[in-house]
Parts: sequence; structure tokens; C-alpha cells
Amino acid sequence: MTQETNNLAADLWALADLLRGDFKQSQYGRVILPFALLRRLECVLESSKSAVLAEAAKVEKMAIAEEAKEKLLLRATGGLSFFNTSPMDLSTLGESGIKANLERYIQCFSKDAREIFDHFKFAEFIGLLNDANLLYKVVQKVRTMNLHPKAVSNYEMGLVFEELIRKFAESSNETAGEHFTPRDIVRLTTSLVFMEDDEALTKPGIIRTVYDPTAGTGGFLSAGMEYVHELNPQAAMLGFGQELNPESYAICKADMLIKGQEVSNIKLGNTLSNDHLYASKFDYMLSNPPFGVDWKKIEGDIADEHTLKGFDGRFGPGLPRVSDGSLLFLLHLISKLRDVKEGGSRIGIILNGSPLFTGGAGSGESEIRRHILESDLLEAIVALPTDMFYNTGIATYVWVLSNKKPAERKGKVQLINGVNLCGKMRKSLGSKRHMMDDADIATITRCFGQFEVVEAQALDKPAEVKSNRGRQAANPKPEAVKTFASKIFATHEFGYRRITIERPLRLSWQFSSERIASLRIESGALGSAMQWIYTEYGQDHWQDTADCELYGQLDDYAVEIRAYLKSHFADLKEKQIKDLLDASTWLAQKAVLLKARALQGEIGSDQQDDFNGYDEAIKVASKKASISLDAKEKKQIADAVSWKNPAAEKVIKKVHKGKATPLYGLFDVNKEVIEYQADGELRDFENVALDPSRTVSASVEAYFMAEVQPHVPDAWIDASKRDAKDGEIGIVGYEIPFNRHFYQYQPPRPLAEIDADLDAVSAEIMALLREVHS
Repeated sequence: MTQETNNLAADLWALADLLRGDFKQSQYGRVILPFALLRRLECVLESSKSAVLAEAAKVEKMAIAEEAKEKLLLRATGGLSFFNTSPMDLSTLGESGIKANLERYIQCFSKDAREIFDHFKFAEFIGLLNDANLLYKVVQKVRTMNLHPKAVSNYEMGLVFEELIRKFAESSNETAGEHFTPRDIVRLTTSLVFMEDDEALTKPGIIRTVYDPTAGTGGFLSAGMEYVHELNPQAAMLGFGQELNPESYAICKADMLIKGQEVSNIKLGNTLSNDHLYASKFDYMLSNPPFGVDWKKIEGDIADEHTLKGFDGRFGPGLPRVSDGSLLFLLHLISKLRDVKEGGSRIGIILNGSPLFTGGAGSGESEIRRHILESDLLEAIVALPTDMFYNTGIATYVWVLSNKKPAERKGKVQLINGVNLCGKMRKSLGSKRHMMDDADIATITRCFGQFEVVEAQALDKPAEVKSNRGRQAANPKPEAVKTFASKIFATHEFGYRRITIERPLRLSWQFSSERIASLRIESGALGSAMQWIYTEYGQDHWQDTADCELYGQLDDYAVEIRAYLKSHFADLKEKQIKDLLDASTWLAQKAVLLKARALQGEIGSDQQDDFNGYDEAIKVASKKASISLDAKEKKQIADAVSWKNPAAEKVIKKVHKGKATPLYGLFDVNKEVIEYQADGELRDFENVALDPSRTVSASVEAYFMAEVQPHVPDAWIDASKRDAKDGEIGIVGYEIPFNRHFYQYQPPRPLAEIDADLDAVSAEIMALLREVHS
């Protein structure tokens, strides 16, 4: 930014001196930005004013639609994308009726320009200025500023407007992050996305498109245009974007209008649920979507597109959890990639840490990462310092993606650890306490451009200033050295197969009186409430004999039971409460209890540690006792009299014919091929790294024999759990454990130093206690 443009921005922002006292600091931009836009538009229209007024006089007499009138008037502007049909300007508004005159003047702009002022809620602020007797003063100050294209080019005016946006964002402080990305982050991301195409962008007459689906105030769009302008002033960069917040949309649209862009390319609305540029593809895409924002309000629209359109839509690979829609924006951008035959595209998007690793194998997040990596779209991820944004201090990352990777990057991903490349700001802005200077940005872009591995190298950065409050350790832990590093990985190194490991179920069983007694109470949702009712009202009155007429009769206590259940078992529904008060519920359970006692009489009450003989024992005992059991009763009794016992025999599920494969759960036992029942509580999962050099089964079996079998010899791999895409054993998952790859071990302090500090603290405490005691 030149000194002239900087001075011009300062002059415009000086309007704040008039506003101070009558307006909040966070409102300054809402007045200054639309007035700066108004004056610029007025200066641009100066040369075509007379022609437009003459044409307007003719058009008004025509009985045609408003859109047709606009098109005729636009022809009279000499190639501009806006006009104003009012004979007034800021210098002729007068003082007495200035509010009405200014409002009328604004309404005479063409639709796109007028819409910007509407979204600024400019009429509201005109009223506030008028009430404070400031409107005439502000207009008089603005009208004297020379913003004519001959004095200030579109490019320079764009820089001025961006500086005003920055000042507005910083004055808003706590809300700045909602619509403004810090300039240092914008410069870094833009450089990473555009630098690979520097050669193409220096060719004369080149035309490129840049898109931001979360445009905010247009920072990324402006940065892309600036970057290209610096390389090639003759190049044309067309900006496209969509923004949800009306005020941010107005600022972005105003910025594009000032730069001479086609403002109809900037859309208002939710990008995910209503993509206004659905048929468009772009050369470059830049975005800073909101972190951790849920998409529950538009869940139906997103889910329908995923289900009905699949990969023909934007969200074919999968859907992340509803609590964080960051990856939806990434999928949206990927859907906008130009075909490689048409030149391809590049993407730069800022995300928090969640998209790197959230979600296990088979989850929506993992499937999205899988699609990106297996399609070889990811070029690099750069870890940024913390405290870089106005509204959050969390860790953030720049993802760089492209469908036109150079040969040396194919099948590779570069991870760059730039968490220490920053300096402390003299004054914090919201949560932003750190800033990257040009040297920091150059370090990252140079490393990315050279596609090199950088072992952890020390940075010349000042150590963190520690608090001197409280007692200081005599031997403090040494400060960790601030480093910068870069690593390169093959895409498959982020993938794994989650295999399911099963172990056999081992059950003992015993028809003891204690276990049989538990059948009196249902084991499901009614269990706890039934136990309380029985203890309070049935234990001393009901008999287990078949002829007990009182059993289950609760009519006399129904009121107090209902009241207690409502207050202590709030989850119970009305139907369940009725079932608890119904004698048939209790009698049904007693019938099961009596049948179990009859079985006990035939089987005995000894403990059995082989459940494989249970069914036969029940069959024989039932026949002897002349009782029949339905499926529900059999299950109730089995659950009551059995329990898991590591010392018991394995429960056989099935005997197979064929060959034993013990790795997959078919064991050779006494010349029979046995499959055991799996114990769900012992089920475990193991992640096996993807290895393209050998078959899936070879990788899985080698891992199992090395890492699982030595510790649990009776375990096996569940071969039925297979990946939905390739049909192989195990479910494929992808994660990018960024911090793990750059972790630097810091040895703990020697025990002698820790003991010395503890002794010193103990001595101080004892001295203080002696003072209190004395």
C-alpha cells in the first residue's frame, strides 16, 4: 500500500472524529464505509452523468419493465456496471432537507449499487446522523475528497477500501472474526495457492477466476486480485463469492464494485444449502469457513443432496457430524475444481484441527479424508501459530489442494510446522495476539515451493515471557527451543485398516436359589422400579406359591406408587407405569420363577463351567418336570443363571465342515472345525497401516501375529467386517496426526532438582505454620 493510498484511507477514517461520542466505536465503519463507497461511485459516474440523465428522461416515457430500463441506462454509462439518475450529488443536497435528499439520491442508483446500501442499513444510520445533527457535517467532509478515477485508480481505491475494512474489523474487536480474516493469514494462504502458477500469471492478457464460498468482506478475493496485479498488471482476475451475513455481503459487494468487478458475481445466502453458483468452476478458491459451527438447521438439505445425488452432487464422499460443518465447505470447494483438461484448479482453505483426525474408520469425516487423499488432491497442510484470529485462539491449519499436482508432488503430501513463525503483537485485537511478518510468510512459502524436507531447525524468536507471579522454581524447566520443520509423506501413510478382534465367550451356570430369585424382577427398563415396588409392597405379603391370590395386587397402593415413580423414575412412560401396576406383569415373572425352581429340582444347584451342555440339560430337565418354555422364558432363565467366567470353557457357536483357519476364528479341536461364540465385551479394534507393497490379507495377518496373538492367543480376526469400497478385510480409515509427526520429546527435570524444589516449598510451608501457631 502506497503512502498516498494510506493517507487517503486515514482521511476517510478521520470521519470518526465527528462520530465520537454520538456513536459507538464499533459503529464507525457502518457510517464511513458506505459514505466512502458513495463518494467513489459519484466520482466514477461524473463523466457519464449528463448522458445518463438525458437517457433517463427518454426511458421514463417508455412503457417497459424496470429491468429493460436498467439495461438501456447502463448503455449510457460508457461501460460501467452501475448508474444514478438523480440530478443531485453530495455537494447539492442542501442542509435543510439533507436527510430526505440523501435518501432520494441513494434510491436513484441502479439495483446492484442500491442493494449494497440497503444491506449496510444505510437509511438507518442516515437517520441517526441526522438526529445527532451530524449528517450535514459528514456529507460536507466527504464531498471534498477527491476519489476520481483519474486521481485514484480502481486498484488503489480497492486498497483504500480494504484498509477501511481492516480498521472497521479491528474497531469491532470481539465480532471481527465473524467477517474478517487477518491480513497476514490472507497473504500466506494466497501466496501458497497462487505461487505454483506464477509463470502462467505473468503472461499478457491472461484471465483467471477466484472464488470464496464464505466471502465475508471479500478479503481473500481482494488478496487474490492484488497478488495477480503485482505479478501482471495486465492480467484480469474475476472475483466470485457468496456470503451469509448481509452486512459482510454489502461490504464485499462494495469492494468489488469499487474494483470494477461484476458485482452480480457476489451472492447472498447459505453456500451449503443454496449454492447460487452451482454450475460454475473456478481457477483458484480461497476460504476461511467458520470453525466448529453446526449445520443442524440445513441438515435436511445436505442429507438429501448426499443421498439423492451421491458423487454427482457435492457431498458424495460422506457427511461429517452435525456439530462441525468445516469439511462440508471443503467438499463444496472440491466440487468447483475445473477439469484438468481445462487447466485444473487450486484451493486454499483454513480449518481448525478437528478435520485432521475427528471420526474413526468408516465415519463421514474419515471417508471425506479418504476421498481427498486417494484422489491425490491434497498438496500440503501448514500448521499456523495459535492466537492468530480475532475470535478464537485455537490451533488452525491451511490446507492446500489441487487437481493438477506437478510430477514430484504426485502421491505425496507435505506437512509444514509453522506454529512458531510469529511475533507478539503490541496490542491484542480480540483473541489475536500473534502476527506473522513477511519473513515468516516467506519461510513457509519458500519451503512449500521447494517441496523440501526440513529437519527441526531453531528459529531466532524471543522466548515466551513467563509470569513472575507466585513462587519461582529454583531450577525451572528449560524453555523448549522454537523450531520450524517440514516433512513429506506418501498419501497412503495416513491410511489404516480397522480390523475387529474377537475373543471367545466363556460362561459358567448354576441353578442356585439366589440366581433363580432374580427372575421375580424383569431385567429390562422396568427392573429398578419393580425391585422397589416388591421391596416396599410385595416382599412381606406375596407368596411364591401358585395359589397366592394377593400376588401382584397393588390397587390399594396405586396412588402412592404412581407418585413415587413419577418423582424417582422420571424416564418411565405412562404405559410402563400401568404395566407395573398390573398384576399380570408380576404373575408372568412369577411363572418364570416357578419354572426355574422346577428345573432346579431336576438339575440341582451345582456350578457348571461348561455352557455347551446347558441346552441339553434344560431340555432333559424340562421333560422330566413336565414344563414347557417359550423363547423369551428360555432367555430370561439363561441370563439369570449364567455369568461370564474367564476360567470356564469356551462357548461353541457352530461346528463347520472344511479347513480350520484359526486366524479367522475356525479352530481345529479334536479333529473338528469349531467356531466359538464371540464375547462382545472383549471385542477390540486394531488399526493396521496401509501397505501397498503387499496384499491386504498379508498385512492384516502379519500385524495380528506380531501384535495381538502373543498377548491373547485365543483371539481371532472377524473376517465379516470388510470395507464397503474394496471388499477387503477391515474398514479403511484416514487421519492426519499432525502433532504426532512433529512432537519433540522434552525430558523431565532430574529428580534431584524436583526434590530440592519440594523441600524448599515444604520448608516455607512449615515456617508459615510456625508463624500462625505462635
